[in-house]
Amino acid sequence: MKAGFIGTGSIGAPLAGNILDQEKSLVVFDVNPEATRGLAEKQASVAQSPAQVADQAEVVFACMPSIESFRAVVSGADGVLAGDKMATFVNLGTMGTEAVGEIEAALSAKGIDMLDSPITGGVQRAKAGDITVVSSGPQEVFDRVEPLLQSFARDIHYVGGKIGQAQLVKIANNIMSFTNLVIASEAMVMAAKGGVDSEKALAVFNAGSGQNRATLLTMPNFILKHDANMEAPMHIIEKDAMLWRMEAERLDVPQNVAAATYQTLRQALAMGLHDGDLSDIVQVVERAADFKLPKTRG
Repeated sequence: MKAGFIGTGSIGAPLAGNILDQEKSLVVFDVNPEATRGLAEKQASVAQSPAQVADQAEVVFACMPSIESFRAVVSGADGVLAGDKMATFVNLGTMGTEAVGEIEAALSAKGIDMLDSPITGGVQRAKAGDITVVSSGPQEVFDRVEPLLQSFARDIHYVGGKIGQAQLVKIANNIMSFTNLVIASEAMVMAAKGGVDSEKALAVFNAGSGQNRATLLTMPNFILKHDANMEAPMHIIEKDAMLWRMEAERLDVPQNVAAATYQTLRQALAMGLHDGDLSDIVQVVERAADFKLPKTRG
């Protein structure tokens, strides 16, 4: 079963590379030719369009940064629907239940199976083959694709038989992650402005009940180094937060804490951080507090 991969950017490239290492064959495409160079050097075949990928591969993965690019890769003039060989399409992006539902219908009309498998974990974990995958779709499709998912994922969670269920879980995970970072930023700034050494405060948080991924990883590795390089672009975070709001409204579920996180993200964008990194969210708290966390790590 030959595989194809579309979208070989900062997170897609290592995922594609792991498939190539396992399968010894892969056809790839990205709108930026430079993004496929490293894979070509490992003997991947480089296509000139998504349609060409679907002409050569039976199962095609797509790791797209936006809903617009996701739709174009499938239904555009040179999208995978114009290919002849593809039998299964696997979405790795966070696109929301509405968009994946539309794409599933378009694929189904041509007899093509779909598996929804958004990824979580970030670029560094992708490079380490340590990413987490959340999958939903027909069980038999998941069973067929799982060996390929195992090439780049440490944890694979099959959450249900309907396309869109994986999106909902991934979106819920995202807003939890963003909220962890916002509350960690607020707590750190409060302690430091009150005269407590930032490193000592962080040590308490990580030994106590306030511990979360932001205190364990983001604070020590990025924020306290003054190094906003999580490779989590704010414009992608904006898309993910918008999808959270759409799902919360669709399901009519109270989201008071998440709504506060959403407003903090909107403040960051209003401050001109659209092209920044998720770790820049601490600047919203620092500006409001008129206090900047000191750099304590090199």
